[in-house]
Amino acid sequence: MRDGAVSPSIRLTDLAKSFGSVRAVDGVSLEIADGEFFSMLGPSGSGKTTVLRMIAGFEQPTAGSIELAGQSVTDLPPFARDVNTVFQDYALFPHMSVAQNVEYGLRVKKVKKAERRARAAEALETVRLSHLADRRPTQLSGGQRQRVALARALVNRPKVLLLDEPLGALDLKLRREMQIELKQIQRDVGITFVFVTHDQEEALTLSDRIAVFNDGRIEQVATPRELYQNPKSSFVAAFVGTSNMLTGPAARAVFGREGTLSIRPEKIHLGDVPDPGASTVTGTVREVVYLGSANHYVVDVDMPWAGDAPQLVVMRQNFHDSDDQLSRRGEKVRLAWLPEHVIELPGSSESTPIEETA
Repeated sequence: MRDGAVSPSIRLTDLAKSFGSVRAVDGVSLEIADGEFFSMLGPSGSGKTTVLRMIAGFEQPTAGSIELAGQSVTDLPPFARDVNTVFQDYALFPHMSVAQNVEYGLRVKKVKKAERRARAAEALETVRLSHLADRRPTQLSGGQRQRVALARALVNRPKVLLLDEPLGALDLKLRREMQIELKQIQRDVGITFVFVTHDQEEALTLSDRIAVFNDGRIEQVATPRELYQNPKSSFVAAFVGTSNMLTGPAARAVFGREGTLSIRPEKIHLGDVPDPGASTVTGTVREVVYLGSANHYVVDVDMPWAGDAPQLVVMRQNFHDSDDQLSRRGEKVRLAWLPEHVIELPGSSESTPIEETA
């Protein structure tokens, strides 16, 4: 703590972890505020889970330090850190009731029966499962089991809750429902949540801030809106949502200048010109991808050279759903966008393909 400032809930300084010759985490420095819902987002192997495990104490850093509430815990074992972890596989005891599962950690700590039952009841109330206290885990849905695991972690009243892809085993509909539940629970209990995920929509939905990991390092830390609207690297632009990226001569031809330039599909208008100052190009619809609530149009842009035409993906909401949209393959179209929606990114002069992540 300096000059009376409140210490962050978590401070990582030059954190690194090697497994043999593999550098899994490479110099990560990060501060997470008290009461923040913070997500670590990245593809498999990017280092996010290893960072979470080092915060929990399950892995020892090769270099760097970890502080919780201003106190160094770098060399402390997991049980000596004021954190709890929720895993994807729930790890519930099948022979115990829901209430007994939630009480288990308190029983290990030799908390008296009356207190542990009261605290378990409070935790189950927080996750809205009081009515299922006497059931066994096998009698619950996947979402209910996930909430039991959450209650079991919360019953210990940790300063920090670590969540390692806890919704990954749920189907899409239930996962989206649980995202809303999880954010509400975090607001209710008011403690720091650190959430690991490879799902960009999940991170955008839940988080106050997000750290995007790539190859053991952090590419950018920002709010969801800042991350999506103003990515600071080509990797972030491509990984967080769908992004059209062009470089070199293709960027100059389409956007009027060279560099690595990006525009989101929903910022491109198909057919209509939104403003007299809009930039426009013509092209041919190569493919129409039906996504239910929206269509993605893949358009080959008309360019004055013999090489492969650059492509732009355009997203349009299905306000009037119709099979006619799918018949637009091969149609000549005009694309338009406002110049301020084009983002300039650091990057090479090599051509960068359009990337789309689910």
